[in-house]
Formats: sequence, structure tokens, C-alpha cells
Amino acid sequence: MNRRSLLKNMLGLAPAAYLVNHPLSTFALDDLSIAKGPFQPDWPSLEQYKTPDWYRNAKFGIWAHWGPQCEPEYGDWYARGMYQEGSDQYNYHVKKYGHPSQFGFKEVINAWKADQWNPDELVGWYKEAGAKYFVALANHHDNLDLYNSKYQPWNSVRVGPRKDLIAGWAKAARAHGLHFGVSVHAAHAWSWMEVAQRSDTKGPLAGIAYDGKLRKADGKGQWWNGYDPQDLYAQDHPLSQNSQDNGMIHRQWDWGNGVTPPSKQYCDTFYKRTIDLIDQYHPDLLYFDDTALPLWPASDVGLKIAAHFYNTSIRRHGQLQAVINGKILNEQQRKCLVWDIERGQSNEILPYTWQTDTCIGNWHYDQRVLERHRYKTATTVVHTLVDVVSKNGNLLLSVPVKGNGTIDSDEKAIIAGITAWMKVNSEAIYDTLPYQVYGEGPAMENAPALSAQGFNEGKGKPFTAADIRFTQKEKTLYATTMGNPHQEILIKTLKGKPITQVALLGSSASLQWQNTDQGLLIKQPENQPETIAAVYRITGAV
Repeated sequence: MNRRSLLKNMLGLAPAAYLVNHPLSTFALDDLSIAKGPFQPDWPSLEQYKTPDWYRNAKFGIWAHWGPQCEPEYGDWYARGMYQEGSDQYNYHVKKYGHPSQFGFKEVINAWKADQWNPDELVGWYKEAGAKYFVALANHHDNLDLYNSKYQPWNSVRVGPRKDLIAGWAKAARAHGLHFGVSVHAAHAWSWMEVAQRSDTKGPLAGIAYDGKLRKADGKGQWWNGYDPQDLYAQDHPLSQNSQDNGMIHRQWDWGNGVTPPSKQYCDTFYKRTIDLIDQYHPDLLYFDDTALPLWPASDVGLKIAAHFYNTSIRRHGQLQAVINGKILNEQQRKCLVWDIERGQSNEILPYTWQTDTCIGNWHYDQRVLERHRYKTATTVVHTLVDVVSKNGNLLLSVPVKGNGTIDSDEKAIIAGITAWMKVNSEAIYDTLPYQVYGEGPAMENAPALSAQGFNEGKGKPFTAADIRFTQKEKTLYATTMGNPHQEILIKTLKGKPITQVALLGSSASLQWQNTDQGLLIKQPENQPETIAAVYRITGAV
């Protein structure tokens, strides 16, 4: 039987029949081969993918983008910025810790203890805020695995906190009834950490190399004796073209434009680490911070990981329940994965489920955001959620975690604001579908286009109560205003619709409304409750 015929035959089996023919024992993968199943490691095979109902209906997830780069509490990409001579993070690092030739990122890891981390408490708050899934950082571009990794000696069980962080997050998420996901970013350490090969170009330590080229033999008498820094930094290779240009990493993100090709050993190790993560912790969701899949197109290991993840999901659940988030996807790839748009959102209803991921502050905890009270407000988060869901999307929201494992007072207040709104209005979010149009109002005019993997967040007109977004559930339409109207609202989209009932969620008042030749006119009740987004339940429009 040829491969195409075999695949077709496999797909013809119902999940239960497939399990009978391929028992669970076959996916205890000591050799780390791909689990048997209908998915093969190529794009045409992955096109079979169907987004599971749990994810499509969930709409809202919360993410702990937390790792050793949060220990300095000084913002995004600290492990890279600390090696960029003269940068804000470099200057901070020298002042706080010392020169990066003497106190490198591995020492930052060693200083990170996460001694106040209480995952059950944090996830409990996120559950109250309405999250239906929780995602934890499994590794970042800094290359430290935050779990009991069999293939990365530099992991949080052996260094730094000396705790299995993914195990702790997974236990908490499942105890609170949330689906559990992990985010994987380490594929880019190869080029991202090239800055650690540098040295100062001026000053008293000019020419003294940072610690990016150290080897295991250099650890004699050091706290890291017995560990090979190259397992962490992955810098035993020539620099990529224009590596001294700090912005070049963005232009080489898809493994082109002169990046030094990753070695087979590097790719194979990444593959083993990720398969190990899947097989140990059984996540429901894998978020990849990559163009399409990790290391694609320099290597096919991302395709192998995807096929393995989907096949093991079928074997564990009897049907496919897995989600992979990928970025900058072409039309074929959007059939294979769930498209993730970073810090931005689609300007139209998409025919498939997609995701916006954003953060209320900086991705890695930054004390300056708290000091300046610059977080996104609960209002902004709710409006983003409503807008995204109206276009068939999900929102994955990062709440930055301090190095010690806690969140700050401003963040707690934001979570409380989201919680209050969701307790009243979540029926307009969960289990809904887009309406005929996603909305109306002035913010739809000149909506900003997506750039690269997203990043159109905050570039359009600010939302007002005149901006309305729609969702529907069976025979019910929900119209949500992006603000609190105080007199009346006119919903032009519903002109001519045979409306029979209108109610305001959170209010027991009987609303006055009428269909006019301009649309549905709703008068606000006296003593209307204050809200960051008013939701009207409407019968007769669907």
C-alpha cells in the first residue's frame, strides 16, 4: 500500500477503531520516534487538522510568560539586552550585577529562586477572571527549560529555582478545571544569544569576551562546574551575517537573510526536548513563537513535533483535542495550525478559529511598568476580548509574573476588574459564533493593517460606546458596546430585523426599545449599572 493510500485508510477509521488497531502501548516512545497515527510530518497531512470544540468555545486564556528573564524585573528580552553594550538593560545589568564577562545570564539563572511562587493561588484568580485555559512558559529564547528536562541539563529542576515549574503549573490548572498549555520559544536561542559572543568595544573591559563562548572545562571551581555553557547558550558556531546589528535578529527570524544555519545536533536536541515536554506533561496546547513551526524551513523537526502532538492527542482522548499556535502562517498552514497574531487582531471575521496574544505590560516583568502605572486597564482587556471574539478569535492574555513568582498590586486590580465584568457578561463570550457582521461604529473606519506577525494593537481609533460588537448563540444575538452608553444607542445593523425582546445583562430593568427606519433604538434604563462594556441580549435578529 502506498503512503497516500495508507493515510486515506487510516483516516477512514473512527477514533475508537483506530485505538483498537493501534494500542496506547505503542506511544511510550523510548526512541523518541513520532507516535503512530493519521498525521504525518508534512504540511499536506497536517491539513487534516480540525480545531477542537473546547478551544473554539473557550475564547479566553491567561498566560504566565515567566522565566529567569523576570528575575531582574527589567523588561523584555533581558538575556539578549544585557549583552548589548550601552543599552538600557546592559547599563542596568552592570550596575546591579556586574559586567557580563563576569556575571553572565547563567548567573542570572543562578540568582533566580522563585521562592514566593504559588501556582494554585494564581491560577485560581485566573479561573475567577473567566479564563478557560492557562498557558505556562516552558522555555524562552534564553534556552533554559522550566521543567524536568531529560535533554537539557540547564533546567529549572537542576539550577535556579530547583523546581519543576511546568509540573506545578499543570497541576494547578487541572485542579481548577482549566485546559493546560505550554509555550515553547527555545528554537531561536541559536541566533538570539549570539550577542553573548561579543565583548565591550570601549572602556576598561574592552576586548574582554562575554561568557557566550565558555565551555564545560572552564567551570572548574565555579558554581556551574560540570555544566557546559554551550548547552545553554548554543554559541559554538560562527556569527550570522550582520550579527552586530541588534535589529538583524528580526529579519532572520524565519532562518533566512544570512543567519548561520542551525546544526543538526541543535535541531535534534530541540526536537527531543519538545517531545519530552509533550510526553511528560500532556499539554492540550502548544504555543510556538516561530514563523509557522520551530526551525522551519531550516529543519523538519517542527513538522515531526506537530504530527507527534496530534497523534498522541488522538491516542489519549479518542479524538483530536490538541491545539498548536503558530505565527505568520500562509493559507495552507492556517489549515494545519491555529494562527496566532501577536499584539494585534484581524480586521475581519475569519472562517477558522484564530488567536490574539497580548500582554497587559511587557512580556517579561518590568518594575518600571508598575512604578509608572502603565499596564493595560481592565477596560482595554475586555474591549480587546469582545472585539477578537466577534471575529471568531480567542484572546490569550499574559499577566507578567515577578521574579519571585508573585504578581503586583496593579495586576491584581486589573484581574479583579476583568473578573467583575465576566461574572455578569460572559454568556456573550463563551460558546458563541460570529454574527453576519462583526460590528459597527467609528473605530471600524481606517482600522490598522497587520504588520509582520501582528503588532497593530493600539494603532486604530480608540473605542467608544458608539462602537458595537456582535456575537450569537443559537437564536440569541449579543450586542456589546465598547463603553457605557448613558442615554440611548442605535444599532444600525439590526434595521428591519424582527426583534421580539431586548435585555441588558446585569440589569433587571425592563428596557424601552423600538425598531426605527434607521435601526434598533434602545433607551437606557434609569439607574443603569456602570460597566466597561454593556451587553444587550437580543431575540429575533438571528
